[in-house]
Amino acid sequence: MEEEARKLLAEGIKKKLTSPGKGDLSTFPNGTKVVFHYRTSLCEGTVLDDSRTMGGRSKPMELILGKKFKLAVWERLVITMREGEVAEFTCDTKHTALYPLVSQSLRNISVGKDPLEGQRHCCGIAQIHSHHSLGHKDLDHLQANPQPLVFTIELLEVLPPGSFQLDVWAMTDKEKLSFVPQIHEEGNKLFKEGHISEARDKYYNGIACLKNLQIKEQPGDESWLKLDGMITTLLLNYCQCLLLEGQYYEVIEHCSSLLFKYENNVKALYKRAKAHAAVWNETEARADFAKLLELDPSLGPSVAKELKTMEERIRSKQKEEKGRYKDLFNYNTPPATATTG
Repeated sequence: MEEEARKLLAEGIKKKLTSPGKGDLSTFPNGTKVVFHYRTSLCEGTVLDDSRTMGGRSKPMELILGKKFKLAVWERLVITMREGEVAEFTCDTKHTALYPLVSQSLRNISVGKDPLEGQRHCCGIAQIHSHHSLGHKDLDHLQANPQPLVFTIELLEVLPPGSFQLDVWAMTDKEKLSFVPQIHEEGNKLFKEGHISEARDKYYNGIACLKNLQIKEQPGDESWLKLDGMITTLLLNYCQCLLLEGQYYEVIEHCSSLLFKYENNVKALYKRAKAHAAVWNETEARADFAKLLELDPSLGPSVAKELKTMEERIRSKQKEEKGRYKDLFNYNTPPATATTG
């Protein structure tokens, strides 16, 4: 253990054991899956991320060793640990430069967003030296001011190669591309069975897969466009799940991004119109429904039904508000009088 600590120090890593683990130290061959909770802090104690609370849920990190994870130091840390062990690692800046990008992706995932959202089409180092905001003030500050970080890690599980099903994110590009149709089919099956949240997760995984592949292509090239078409199909299915779950503003955001690229996409327009109607955006909903009829007059009965539903909701809301405030300016109402007992 002392020899390992010396090796880590020589590499710019200081390890402090908090709680010993159990059993023998694994050999950690490539392909080993490690499951762990982590907390990332500045050296002065400010916590940046905690897997136990990120996104309002406790979800541990999973890594497949040898898959070239962007933050290579995490692999270096966990291979010094036993199952159940808790340790604190203070890592020099050379090991933490890419953490802002990794954190951004993990935060996106924790709230159901695209893990690559907000990242430019360039390598991690190039993004670090650009002035592109990551969407989080603490990460922007860390990106502009690289510094040592403290990782507190609890190693939960070590699974040898072949003892688990490979996660999508750990697949090769070829494996991902061939696996997406299966994810799509599984999502459709779950949707038809009424398992909306499970279907949504399947579609999301497919989108993340394809986005990961697309970012390696030149925007506008044939391969990029083919992937974008596949992403669009899955994203529309994902939005349908969100509609049923009442996540209307997220539907508006996703469909607007699609319509920015494909302005005559009828399905995106229809879903956005329904989402606008659901959140009382009457003007926007009417505009989308009107364009829908221009693009596809056969949707007339469906659009009429949606407009009727929206108008009934609006009248009901107006009636409710009128009843709620009818006495607000009624000056004939006698004032309250004070009494004594």
